[in-house]
Amino acid sequence: MNTNEKIKLFLICLILFSQSATYAQWEPAGDKIKTKWAENIDPDNILKEYPRPIMKRAQWENLNGLWDYSIVKKGQAKPSDFNGEILVPFAVESSLSGVMKPVGSDYELWYDTSFTVPNNWKNKNILLHFGAVDWRAEVWVNDIKVGTHEGGYDPFSFDITPFLNKNKGQKLTVKVWDPSDNGPQPRGKQVKNPEGIWYTPVTGIWQTVWMEPVNDKSFEDLRFTPDIDNNLIKISGNARNSSYGDIIEVTVYDENREVSKTRSAIGQEFSINVEDPKLWSPELPFLYRTTVKLISDGKVRDEVDSYFAMRKISTERDENGLIRMQLNNEDYFHFGPLDQGWWPDGLYTAPTDEALKYDIVKTKQLGFNMIRKHVKVEPARWYTHCDELGILVWQDMPNGDAQPTWQMRKYFEGNELKRSAESEKIYRKEWKRIMDYLYSYPSIVVWVPFNEGWGQFKTMEITEWTENYDPSRLINSASGGNHFQTGDILDLHNYPDPSLYLYDAQRVTVLGEYGGIGLALEDHLWATGRNWGYVQFKSSKEVTDKYVEYAEKLKRLVKAGFSAAIYTQTTDVEGEVNGLMTYDRKIDKVNVERVREANQKVINTL
Repeated sequence: MNTNEKIKLFLICLILFSQSATYAQWEPAGDKIKTKWAENIDPDNILKEYPRPIMKRAQWENLNGLWDYSIVKKGQAKPSDFNGEILVPFAVESSLSGVMKPVGSDYELWYDTSFTVPNNWKNKNILLHFGAVDWRAEVWVNDIKVGTHEGGYDPFSFDITPFLNKNKGQKLTVKVWDPSDNGPQPRGKQVKNPEGIWYTPVTGIWQTVWMEPVNDKSFEDLRFTPDIDNNLIKISGNARNSSYGDIIEVTVYDENREVSKTRSAIGQEFSINVEDPKLWSPELPFLYRTTVKLISDGKVRDEVDSYFAMRKISTERDENGLIRMQLNNEDYFHFGPLDQGWWPDGLYTAPTDEALKYDIVKTKQLGFNMIRKHVKVEPARWYTHCDELGILVWQDMPNGDAQPTWQMRKYFEGNELKRSAESEKIYRKEWKRIMDYLYSYPSIVVWVPFNEGWGQFKTMEITEWTENYDPSRLINSASGGNHFQTGDILDLHNYPDPSLYLYDAQRVTVLGEYGGIGLALEDHLWATGRNWGYVQFKSSKEVTDKYVEYAEKLKRLVKAGFSAAIYTQTTDVEGEVNGLMTYDRKIDKVNVERVREANQKVINTL
């Protein structure tokens, strides 16, 4: 072996040793079931895909990986010693965090890590981004507090440029407090004592942490609103430090062909004519790609890649006098699963981007055209996958606070919770931020402010505000009750089989939840001895037979008045075994082809 070969062998051994040392520092915690993607987790390469594809810049750095962590009594100073390492962005209660410990409202979670700013980012402003942190996050850079954010489901960022060390490594510290169900904040299905339909708490960082360089003038957000009736796409953009005379330039592409280039003053909504538009639908999910530039004094100060779709969601009375939902001005039946978005290994966080996309792909394979994202908000990449694959999304607001008496079968007599002023403020602030975050994703066609009375308050007022804030989508005020005569949709829940027990001649009537056919499969269970579904069977054939039976009944109810239906649910979740897949996604619990055929017949009933 010559000298060069020896050097190469030494370097290979050094790399392998370094990798093995990193792996030795981290491994999944606990003995719960895991997905196949968790088996190949590389702590040095966690969720490396660009986190915000609807507004993509060329340069960025991912800060995910192993950080130091400590859990201390609430109100205490930052600990001098840490408990160990946590794999970001997995919540501390999850297996993939490597920790799998509870925190609770009496304690706080501290993170600490270091990072460097690339040399070619000099003379740029550095933005530090958090995809989502549940719930209150305080952030320090080099021991200087740069900001606080409250809200577990919306992204936030800080310009950390003034706080960076010159030509040195940087230090990042984060403190998180999450009261779970001891507080009034939106939390979805998280409770400190999980059982039944309630799941494990999620505390801390649960989406990607990243940074990117920008100029002093740069885009803060972009909004796309399609108007297919007039062949227009309406666009607006806001920018940091913009001044009079700054310009936004939008170039639109059909595949690789440039179809238009338009300029407007920054901060003003303007329209671009889209001749003979290609309409987006689950069957043909066409997206127009765009390049958007911020121009000041004749120079390009910022440039991002984005996209939009030409599609319209609306309602119309059919020839039989029934109010139907329409997609692109044609009656269109929405049919999909209740999608909780939970993972046995990552809880709120999918182990990989492939895993994040998998549930959508499987939903399409099963013949559905819609997903109801249930009391959870996903990372931006999930919605882009929906846009690109072609699936309608009903987006729930994650519930919080307490639950009033549930009156799902009483019409216009809905009971409401009297929230504190603080609780109301939290809800309104987070709902607005969630809508702002998700506004431009064309797959989202329905907003759902409340579910089954969970934290439901001032329904008429919240619905009216939601309608006014985004008139381009439909509003499902109260999925499953408590019902009020407001919004576009009357939403019924009935388990296990479909049932049309109320009807509204002035609104769309939908079956917001049904099904829940249970099948517990050994070696694929999160819990033992307390698994349940609304009905239980012992084989895939029995589950499939019952599913098809319900679909046949649903077909008759579509003709009678239903315009959408949501089956419970995409996967098993913790103690629930009523998924179309097991919680670890390793087994389809139904015959996919039979379910697909049944679903297509239901959709084609209209």
